Amino acid sequence: MADLNRILRSAQAGDPGAAAELEALLYGELHELARREMAAERAGHTLQPTALVHEAYLRLARDEQGAFADRESFFAAAATAIRRVLVDHARRRAREKRGGGRVRVPLEGLEVAEPLEDEELLSLDEALAALAALDPAKARLVELRFFAGLSVEELGKALGVSASTAQREWRMARAWLRARLDGSREA
Repeated sequence: MADLNRILRSAQAGDPGAAAELEALLYGELHELARREMAAERAGHTLQPTALVHEAYLRLARDEQGAFADRESFFAAAATAIRRVLVDHARRRAREKRGGGRVRVPLEGLEVAEPLEDEELLSLDEALAALAALDPAKARLVELRFFAGLSVEELGKALGVSASTAQREWRMARAWLRARLDGSREA
């Protein structure tokens, strides 16, 4: 990724070779982000890393149209795209779980299952939307940390703040989200 900014400038200047190189580089980085994200997902997740990459890549191409000013803007857009793909996937699964054309089965003799990770992801998405309404910078920080897997140092660079400020903001955002999520579970 060290050459990404240089390649971005060349591609924006109209160099077709740089544009092809940029596409391959961004796809590779996106695939690595998706691989890391899927490694953190529950076992048996029905979305494969390659499918996540392809869907996120299509969203990036459609939404951003290659307009990444620098490495940080790519990671910000990629984190948002990955989040949207995972949330949409969780919503589809939750919709299917609530009926989606399946035959009803009597529940006598069955134990209640623990909340599914898909539901947790949907709750996190709702909490992130609420956080974004209050503090968009903290919501962006959470997206970059949680969905792009950026380190605290990388967060600082991406957001233009020191690593200690990024760490402090991360702790505050995480505490706010935890309180929000715990409150929604009690309701």
